[in-house]
Amino acid sequence: MKTILVPGGAGFIGSHTLRTLKASGYNVIALDNLSNGHRDSIENTVELLEGDIRDRNFLNTVFKTHSIDAVIHFAAFIEAGESVKAPLAFYENNVAGSLTLLNAMKDAGVDKIVFSSTAAVYGQPENNQKLLEGAKKHPINPYGDSKWMVECMLRDGAAAYGLKSIALRYFNAAGSAPDGGIGERHDPETHLIPLVLDAAMGVRPSIKIFGNDYDTPDGTCIRDYIHVCDLADAHVRALDHLFALDTGELDTGNSASDTETNTGFYDAFNLGNGKGFSVRQVIDTVKEVTGTDFTVENAPRRAGDPAFLVADATKARNALNWRPQYSDLADMVRHAYAFRRRHSSFKAA
Repeated sequence: MKTILVPGGAGFIGSHTLRTLKASGYNVIALDNLSNGHRDSIENTVELLEGDIRDRNFLNTVFKTHSIDAVIHFAAFIEAGESVKAPLAFYENNVAGSLTLLNAMKDAGVDKIVFSSTAAVYGQPENNQKLLEGAKKHPINPYGDSKWMVECMLRDGAAAYGLKSIALRYFNAAGSAPDGGIGERHDPETHLIPLVLDAAMGVRPSIKIFGNDYDTPDGTCIRDYIHVCDLADAHVRALDHLFALDTGELDTGNSASDTETNTGFYDAFNLGNGKGFSVRQVIDTVKEVTGTDFTVENAPRRAGDPAFLVADATKARNALNWRPQYSDLADMVRHAYAFRRRHSSFKAA
């Protein structure tokens, strides 16, 4: 049984991926400093190592005392707006932390990593078209820059050291485990679906729509939402893809991989629902699912908000055989609502 180290395993997407890894027959070890993650998101059958990816001595001990076969890396600061206010903190954690992790992996002889990246590496699209992996990389904030820098390290590590890596790019993770046991808990919360649910549950007095005059069918911004369980599935499929390279099961000679050597491999895949949903659609769906009306306020546009951000995930569907199982917005909202009702002690940001 292969053992997978999951930095950031106590976070939203990481904790769901731990479940999927276990169900897929992997032995898993979570690693988290619990600055943003939650210990109770990790089932008691999973070992949790409390520590920081920026601590090289700690990582050396982890790799010496555990037989690690691969890494799935979620340990990052994720708030784009906060990255503008505190860019050095993002570069220290997201970039320097990833560099420390990659060096520890190299010295330990661990050559496979799946990286949780972001479609923010593309920046703002020139028109209302779905983003493809080959689009130019023009991040508009330090968060997107930090993720792209790590992808560059993975690409160059493939050529120089034989590193095998896949980066997964996506926008908005949503939903929760259907059983409501684990879900989204950010502090402060900035993601739209949990914020609208807070309005429906009376945790916050209203929800604001920032701009209702965009060039979209209902005038509000359209974003790509993807169920967290589908994201977890994609990360495990990417891991399987890397292991299949060792067995020769994959013929990558004519593939679309960005960088491939005799021993190293790097590729990037978009993940998305294929259509996107508007802010108004999210609000209306929350009202329908919860059976609750609440105050909606129109507010001015926010600087830098594009009208349309949706990723084309055709490549992941073809190469990883990945298909979202929860592409319906109502399912995402319903599952997130079940979690928030179960954990009703949430406070509004």
